[in-house]
Amino acid sequence: MLLLQPFLRRAYLPAFLIFLVLTPALASAQQVAYSKEQIIAYTSQWKGERFPDGRPKVSDSLLKRLANISMEEAWGVLKSEGFNNQFETGWQVIHPEKPLAGRVVTAQYMPMRPDVDGPIKAKGKTDGRIGPTNSWPIDVLQNGDVYVADGFGKIIDGTLIGDNLGNSIYAKSHNGVVFDAGIRDLEGLEEIDGFVGFVRGSDPSYLKEVMLTGINCPIRIGRATVLPGDLILGKKEGVIFIPAYLAEKTILTSEFIALKDDFGHQRLREKKYTAGQIDQSWTDEIKKDFLKWVDEHPDKVPMPKKDLENFLKDRNW
Repeated sequence: MLLLQPFLRRAYLPAFLIFLVLTPALASAQQVAYSKEQIIAYTSQWKGERFPDGRPKVSDSLLKRLANISMEEAWGVLKSEGFNNQFETGWQVIHPEKPLAGRVVTAQYMPMRPDVDGPIKAKGKTDGRIGPTNSWPIDVLQNGDVYVADGFGKIIDGTLIGDNLGNSIYAKSHNGVVFDAGIRDLEGLEEIDGFVGFVRGSDPSYLKEVMLTGINCPIRIGRATVLPGDLILGKKEGVIFIPAYLAEKTILTSEFIALKDDFGHQRLREKKYTAGQIDQSWTDEIKKDFLKWVDEHPDKVPMPKKDLENFLKDRNW
C-alpha cells in the first residue's frame, strides 16, 4: 500500500487540479437563465430574427397558420427530417376545443436540494428577480409565447401555477402552457378565455419541495426534447415541438398535404378519379386538374400563392 501511495497521488492530481480550476468558474456562473450566447449555440441552424434573449423568433404569420395544420402531418414532416422524439401525449387539457400554438419559453424544475436552491435564489435576487421562482419564467414571456416546463411529472405539491399566475401568463403572452407537472385552481384557469393548458393533473396543494434550475435551457417533456424558440402545436392528440429552423417547411408541407387531400376527397366524391389514381403518384392530367381547382378555390388555400408556387417547383408529386 505504501508503494502505491505516490502513484495514487499522481493519478488523482489532474482531477484535483481540474476541480481547483473549475470551482471559481462554476460559482460565478450560478444563474438560472441561459445566456443569449448559449441559446444561439443550441439553435444555430436558425438564421432568422431573434428575441433580445437569443431565442429564435418565428414570424407571427407562421404562428397563425401553425394552429390550423394537422398533428399527423407535422409529425410526418419532422420524422422525415430525422426528428423522432418531438411528440408527447397523455395530458389533462384546459380548453381542449382550442389549439395551442406558439413559441416556446422553457423552464426546468427539479426536486428541492437546499444547497442548490439557495445560490439560485441569491443570484436571482442580485439580478432583480422578484416573487417565487415559479413566476420567474413568466416575467420573460412575450406575446405569442408558450410557457413549457419540465416539472418531473409532479402533481401533488407540484402545482406550478394557480389562477393568479395563469392570468399573469395570459396577460403577457395571450397564450397558454405545457407543464409536465400539476396546476391548482382549475376552475379559475378555465375561466380565462383563450388560455389553453396541457398539464399532468390538478391538485389543491401548493408548490413544495421543488426548485427552479433553468430558464430557456434544453428540457425534456415526456419523450420529447424541447429547445427555447421551438414552435409548439397542441391539440387533442397531444403536443408536438417543431425546431424553429424547420417551422416554415413543416407548416408549408402540412398545408400542402391538407390541400391535396381536400382536392382528392372532392374528386373521389364526384367519382372523377378512382382511389388508386389518387393514392399513387399523380399523372400530369391530375396535376393540371389540381392546379385549376386551386385557382377556382382560393378560399381553400392556406398559404400565400407565391409560397405554393415555389413549393411546387421542387415537388415530387
